[in-house]
Formats: sequence, structure tokens, C-alpha cells
Amino acid sequence: MSVARTRAATPVTTTTASPLPLGVAVLTAIAGGWLMDLGYPDLAWWPLTIIGTALVLASLRGRTIRGAMLVGALSGFTFYGTLIEWLTVYLGIVPWLALTLVMVVWTSLGGVLIMLAWRWVPRAWPGVAGRLVLTPAVVAALWTAREALASTFPWGGFAWGRLAHSQAEGPLSHWAAWLGFSGLTFLLAWMAAAMVAVAIEREVGMLRRSIALVGAAAALLVWPAVPIATTGTLSVAAVQGNSNSGLFAAYERGEILRDHYDATTPLFDEGLELDVVVWPENASDLDPLRNADAASVLDLVSERLDAPVVVGTITYDEPTDRSFNSVLLWSAGDGAIDQYDKVNPVPFAEYLPARDFFYPLAPDLFDLVPRDFSFGERDTVVDLDGVIAGISICFDIVSDDLVARQLNEGAQVLLAPTNNADFGPTDQGLQQLAIARLRAIESGRTVVHASTVGATAIVLPDGSTLDSVPRFEAGTMVQQVPLSNTVTPAHALGRTVEWGVILFGLASVLLAGLIVRREQP
Repeated sequence: MSVARTRAATPVTTTTASPLPLGVAVLTAIAGGWLMDLGYPDLAWWPLTIIGTALVLASLRGRTIRGAMLVGALSGFTFYGTLIEWLTVYLGIVPWLALTLVMVVWTSLGGVLIMLAWRWVPRAWPGVAGRLVLTPAVVAALWTAREALASTFPWGGFAWGRLAHSQAEGPLSHWAAWLGFSGLTFLLAWMAAAMVAVAIEREVGMLRRSIALVGAAAALLVWPAVPIATTGTLSVAAVQGNSNSGLFAAYERGEILRDHYDATTPLFDEGLELDVVVWPENASDLDPLRNADAASVLDLVSERLDAPVVVGTITYDEPTDRSFNSVLLWSAGDGAIDQYDKVNPVPFAEYLPARDFFYPLAPDLFDLVPRDFSFGERDTVVDLDGVIAGISICFDIVSDDLVARQLNEGAQVLLAPTNNADFGPTDQGLQQLAIARLRAIESGRTVVHASTVGATAIVLPDGSTLDSVPRFEAGTMVQQVPLSNTVTPAHALGRTVEWGVILFGLASVLLAGLIVRREQP
């Protein structure tokens, strides 16, 4: 007689909550993208960026590849479409939509990687540490990898809207000096992923999970700032001309130059002892290297204030037939004694990549880029009678490599002339100033951010504002700004943190996938 054997059913303990249904995940991703934007200027409610990131990460959990691409795309479109709506002010919807869709490609692909991390890492390392420690770290690393790649590729990438930028006035901003922008992004993404991991955990009690998360966040908050040693001061006058200097502005030749001259003249009779006068990008719409009237105006300003003038203008090199977006260091009687040519012109704005391919696709649009600025080949600093100042023209301030190069070339202070007139009274100028603020913290250098229309401010190495000029008003800032030669950990490490995080994230998700596949019957 045969005896049938049966295995008693064993109850299965669920260690994490079920994923969100796709419809709910879609709505969660859209809400998350919107909340992320609210953490950036103008509103700048920085906690909302972390909460929004957590919602986006939660919406990716449990998705298929197609579902992850959809969720990633919708969150990216909501976030970037809201963040950079300033592109529509004068340029219309097409450039805004094109740039937003480029970033959507990145958020969609990044969503797939993050989905795989949620799926594989807890299965490959199924313990509590795997779920609550390792998985959030891998998810955060993959977010950082996506952000880093999108910030550099193609044509230099689009480094606007990094998670780190939301913390310019937040309590975690000091981490930029320790780990750089990518390192700060990783910490923020880790906090968001840890919030999700704690919320879905079922094996460990909520109180214990919450205490662990709050403790880790508190440790990040109380970690000390990098000490910055001051080596002296520089007497700076920075000018905002409030000039009508936008791309489509109707102005007479020399009008922008005159606006900045007029804004500077109140300083003439104040008996100031200045080391440098800083004018914004494009402050001289006439090239003083080729226009005698412009040269005489700068001579007069330099002579009356007894200081060289840092001035933005468009220069032309006749032998090579090349144009540059330049900053000149102008001294009365000597002319341009130093010059910086923008190393990284902005693609589709200051030059048209692959013009023969792109121009026929939208000739009316690309007629807005009638000439291609050349890539600068000079060094990135100017010498102010022994004080070395790094120069960042407008979008330069978002480039990790360029600022690192300035510090490597000995910059003791950073000058950031810019022209924000094309974006009107939108958040663009405020977002750019936030990036400059974080750059001051990261580098341990004072940043003098001088705009044609604003936002104009002097930011100290701790991120505080020393002085500012209201937007869309002509005015000046005259201050003694601290100098420093401090090498912050972020500068010493360079891209080591970024590459380490990227390799950790990619290697971890790949290894987890191999382990899971090997264990499948």
C-alpha cells in the first residue's frame, strides 16, 4: 500500500509592502516631480525636493521595464518641464519642449536601472541590512549616475536641476565642501530612498526603523562644515546695469555699455580704494578691442576708480575668423591686460552643434543662433595685481570641471559675470544664483555674481550673502571680500566620489542580477 505524503503549508512572511499599482504609481511620479521643483528657487522649500524624490523612487518599485520607463519619463517631464519653464519667455515652447524631452530620455533610462535595484538587491541580500541599508544606497548611487551622465553628455550635457542645487540654502549645503555636487546628490537621494525603504519594511518595527532613519539624518545635519582659512581681502565693486540686453531686445549700439557706465558713475566721487570693478557678461555691447569709443569709456571708468575693470563682451579674432564670448581685464592706458574666452559655449544657444544636420530641421528656430562662438583656449583666471580670480561666464558656473580648473590655476576668489536678461522676471536668475551659492561652499571661495539684470550678489564661502542688488534695478555692491587658498575635500577628491558612487551602483545592481538569476530554478 502506498502512502501519499504531503508537505504542510508554511506561512510566508512578507518583509516589504506591495508595490503601488501602475495607475497610482503614475500619479505618484507626477506629484513627485512637481514637489521636487518646489525645492528650487523661487520657492526654495528644500525638504520638498527630498520628499518628491522619495515619491518618484517609490513609484519605480515593482515596475516592469516599460512601466519604469513610463514612470521615469512622466516624473522627469513634470520636474524639468516646470523647472525650466523660463525658456519659454522669449524663445517659445519648442526649445523648452526639446530640452525637456532630452532630459526625459535620461530619467526614463535611469528609472529602469532604479527599478532593477529595487527588484534585485533585496533578493540578492535578503537580510534587514540588505533592505534598509544596501538597497537605498544602490538606488541613490544609480540616481547619481544618471544625473552625472546627463550633466556631461551630449555636448557637455545639461547640469541644471541636480538634486544638490536644491540645498543651496538648506542645512545640508555644507556637504558640498566635503563631497562635491555629486556627493551631495547621493546623500539626498539616499535619504529619499531610505524613507521609502523604511516605509515599506514589515519585518522591523516602525519605531526602530524610524529611529535609525532620524539618527542617520541627524548625523548628516550636525556634521561640521569645512573650516575655511582667509588669506586676505579684495576690495570689489560689482555693477548691475539693469540693461535691456536680451536676445530680442531693441537697443541702440552702445546702449548696454552706457547703462553700465551710468550705474557705475555714482562711485566716482566716493573716494573708494578699489582693487577691481566687476561688470557683467555682455556689459559692453561694443568690443573695446575694436571700438575706440568703448575703449575710451572703460579707460574713463578704470581711471576714475583707479582699478581695472572686468567686463564682458564679444570679441573677434580676425586672423582665425573666430568669435568668443569673452571677459576682459581692462586697465586705463593699457587696454586689455588679460582675457578669458568662454571655454564651454552653450550648445544650441552660443553655437549650433552639427549645424549642417540640425539647421535644416528647424531653420526659423536656429536662425536665432546665427554664429557659432568658438571654444576658448586661454586659462580660466585673471591676475588682479597678485590676486588670482577665477572667471565663470553665465552657464560656466554649473561646470564642475571648469571650477576645478580655476582652483587648480590658483583662484582665490571667483568672479561670475552673467547676463540673465533673456529670461525676464522668472526663476532662472535665482536658480543660477543658488548654483553659485553652492559653488562658493564647495570651493571655499567667495563668489561675486554680477548680472546685467539680476540676481546679483556676493556670496561668502559659508553660503551666506554679503551683499546684493535687487533684481531689475541699476545698482552697485562695494565690499571687502575674503580670499582663500583652502583646498576643500571636495576639490581634493575631484571626481573620485562621483566615479566611486557610479561604479558602486552599477556593479551592485549587476552583481545582484547575477545572484538572483543563478538562484532561480
